[in-house]
Amino acid sequence: MEKPKVEYIDWGRISYKEAWDLQTELQQEIIQEKRSGGLPTSKLIVCEHNPVFTLGKSGKQDHLLFDPTTNSKFEFFKINRGGDITYHGPGQLTVYPIFDLEQFKTDVHWYVRSLEEVVINTLSSLGLSAKRMEGFTGVWLQDNNSPIQRKICAIGVHLSRWVSMHGLALNVSTDLNHFDLIVPCGIQEENKTVTSISKELKTDVDMETVKSTLHNSFKEVFEF
Repeated sequence: MEKPKVEYIDWGRISYKEAWDLQTELQQEIIQEKRSGGLPTSKLIVCEHNPVFTLGKSGKQDHLLFDPTTNSKFEFFKINRGGDITYHGPGQLTVYPIFDLEQFKTDVHWYVRSLEEVVINTLSSLGLSAKRMEGFTGVWLQDNNSPIQRKICAIGVHLSRWVSMHGLALNVSTDLNHFDLIVPCGIQEENKTVTSISKELKTDVDMETVKSTLHNSFKEVFEF
């Protein structure tokens, strides 16, 4: 069986609303091509956003700990992905797979676990040992001698006719102070916090290196 084709696209720094609109257009184009009997090429999009908070369908707005109408530094959007509230901004690698899952596997649970696997493998290549956390979507770090569990990647997806959008947000050199303005992903346990690759490695990390490593990991996990 021929492997699926995926086009890799780097949008660079882009506003959240523009990226959301472009994602929606690409998703609909793939759906229409499928309806007409075609075999569409999926898209793998990477980008960084201006500072923004997004609230998923299952989220609570009181997890946003300030009034966004009084702070012009941040944008705020209620969106159609799963999950609660999260932050996007410079230094965070945001990844949007617009995948026709009928060419991969029509299983949402498998898809989300595969996204986690991509990130776990990427971090391993960069020298960090990451894992899943039972009951929590995303990718985490935890030292054997510490009770603190540190979230390094958030995941939230939306599917229509088995075509995905939204995706994952991996903290590379993100300003982690911005997470203090929300209850990240709705998680309020005292032993859970957020982290970044640069914080964990205690050094600056090249974004292009992370993009390339993650792209290779996507190709291995999703076999395209």
